[in-house]
Amino acid sequence: MRAFAYTPADSPEAAVRLAAEPQARYIAGGTDLLNLMKDGVQQHDRLIDINNLPLREITVSEDRVRLGALARMSDVAGHPGVRRRLPLLSQALLAGASPQVRNMASIGGNLLQRTRCWYFRDSTMPCNKREPGSGCSALEGLNRWHAVLGGSDRCIAVHPSDLAVALTALDATVTTLSAQGPRSIPVREFYLSPGDTPDRETVLRPGELITGLDVPATDRSAESRYLKVRDRATFEFAVVSVAAVVAVRHGVVRQASLAFGGVAPRPWRSPEAEQALIGRPLHAATVAAAGRALVRGAIPREHNGFKIPLVQRALADVLDGFGGRR
Repeated sequence: MRAFAYTPADSPEAAVRLAAEPQARYIAGGTDLLNLMKDGVQQHDRLIDINNLPLREITVSEDRVRLGALARMSDVAGHPGVRRRLPLLSQALLAGASPQVRNMASIGGNLLQRTRCWYFRDSTMPCNKREPGSGCSALEGLNRWHAVLGGSDRCIAVHPSDLAVALTALDATVTTLSAQGPRSIPVREFYLSPGDTPDRETVLRPGELITGLDVPATDRSAESRYLKVRDRATFEFAVVSVAAVVAVRHGVVRQASLAFGGVAPRPWRSPEAEQALIGRPLHAATVAAAGRALVRGAIPREHNGFKIPLVQRALADVLDGFGGRR
C-alpha cells in the first residue's frame, strides 16, 4: 500500500474543503476502501476520517425515515422503527456482508462500495472500470456473476449493494454536501449505467460528501419484501436479488415498485415489470408476464445465462409472499 496522509474532519464543511485536494478520499468504516488500497486497485494521497461528524442519526417520523450517512448497517437493520415501517430495508441490510462487517460499515459507504468483479479487483487484468480504455476481461472471460441487463461493450460488472437495491424500490433520496452546497438526489438517478465511461459509477461531484438518506415510510412501504439468492448463506454477494413494495387490495395489485440486484451494473428498476402487475390480479399468468417484461432485452454471456430464468423465479417467489396464486 502506498503511503498516505490521514486527517480527521471536525465538521461536514471542513471535510468537503479537505476533499478538494487531489487524490483525497473520505473514510468511515473502511471495510471496502482499505481492501482496494491494499490490493493496489485504488491509491489515495489523503484519507479524510469523517467518523466524528454528526451524521449517525436514525429518525423515524410519521411519513419518512431519516438515516445519517455514518449510521452503521447493524444499527439501522435492528432499529425497531425501521423494522416496523421499512421491513424491506432491514431485510436487505441483514442479507449483506457478515455481522462483523455490518457493525463497522456505514450506510453512506455501503452505497459507494465497488463491484466485486474479479477482473476489477485484480490489478494485473485489463478493466475499463479501473483503467479506462484497457478493455473488459469479463466479456470473453469467466462471467458467471456478471450483468445480463444494462451492461455495455465496455463493462458488464454488477453493482454489489443490497441496500441500494432496497432503496431503489423504496424511492429513497440521497442527501449530499459539496463546495456548491447541499443537494438531494433520488437513488434511481444516483447510479450511472456504464456506457462508454464505466469508471464513472455515480453522479457525485469530486469531493461531494454523502450526508444521509431520506426514505419515504408509508403504509405501502410496510408491505415489502427482499429476497437474495446467493451461493452460500452468509458473507456472500447476490447472484440475483429482488426488492419489492407491492400493495394488493381485493386480490388486485394497486401499486408495485420492483428493483433487482446481481443482474445489472446499477440497481435495476423495472417499470415494465411493474406495469405488468398493476391493475391485475396476482395470479400465475400475471406473475409470468411481469417476469417476461423484466428480462426483455437481456443479453446473456457464456456463463451467466442462468440468471435470466433465476431472476424470474425469484420474482415469482417474492410475489407469492404478497398473496400471489400459482
